[in-house]
Order: sequence, then structure tokens, then C-alpha cells
Amino acid sequence: MVKVIFYEKPGCINNTKQKALLAAAGHQVEAGNLLTENWTKERLRPFFGDLPVTEWFNRSAPAIKSGAIIPSELDEETALNLTIADPLLIRRPLIQVGEVCRVGFDLEAIDAWIGLHDVENKNQDLENCPRSHEAKRSV
Repeated sequence: MVKVIFYEKPGCINNTKQKALLAAAGHQVEAGNLLTENWTKERLRPFFGDLPVTEWFNRSAPAIKSGAIIPSELDEETALNLTIADPLLIRRPLIQVGEVCRVGFDLEAIDAWIGLHDVENKNQDLENCPRSHEAKRSV
């Protein structure tokens, strides 16, 4: 069992499921509000590790979906400035265990990192917003 600092968008269906999965695996989850946290470049950058800039972004964010922001056209500095100015752009969740920080909720990577022992339903999609799928079906 480890202490997991979990920055979420309150009310996000997947973030709620992700926290429950971590707790079911025996981890202590301390939730923080991604949208109201006082982010700086120095605090936010470690969560992205060596991921390409395009993987830093929440594909369901209104500015991404509308095409106002195109992550593949951004450099690191611009991407950091945009995500700090509008935390809705940040891919969720941001997770910290000790000094290690990560973005997103790839089940296999989380299991390899901190363990999701004996947890059922590890095959569910907890990365993509279920509301986005609902919107696509209703169009």
C-alpha cells in the first residue's frame, strides 16, 4: 500500500472510478482539485515525464475538441503555459507517489508501478471520458 496523491477534476466519472480502483487495491488516496491547484511550470512539468506534448492534453477539453488548441502544433513551453492558464486542458489524473509523478491512468502502467492487486474490472476504459462517447452516439 502506498499513499497516492491524485489530482482530479471533481465530478469526473472516470476520476471517481480511478480513485475507487486505487483504494480497492489497498492504496491510500489523497485527492486534490486539478482545477484549483496553484500550478507552476516547475510543479506541473514532472507529471508529463518524457511523454510527447500531445499526450499532456485532455482530448475532451472544449478548446481541444473545437480545434482552438491543436496539441500537435505546440512546443513544450507553450503547452505548459496553456495548461497552467486552463487546467481543463490537462490530461487527467495527475498522480504522485513519493517523488514520482505521472499523468493519465493507463491500467497496465499503474499496475506495474504501484500495483492493482486483486482488483476486478481492470479491463475497463478509464482514460477516455464516457460523456464523450455518449455525445458521439447521440449525434
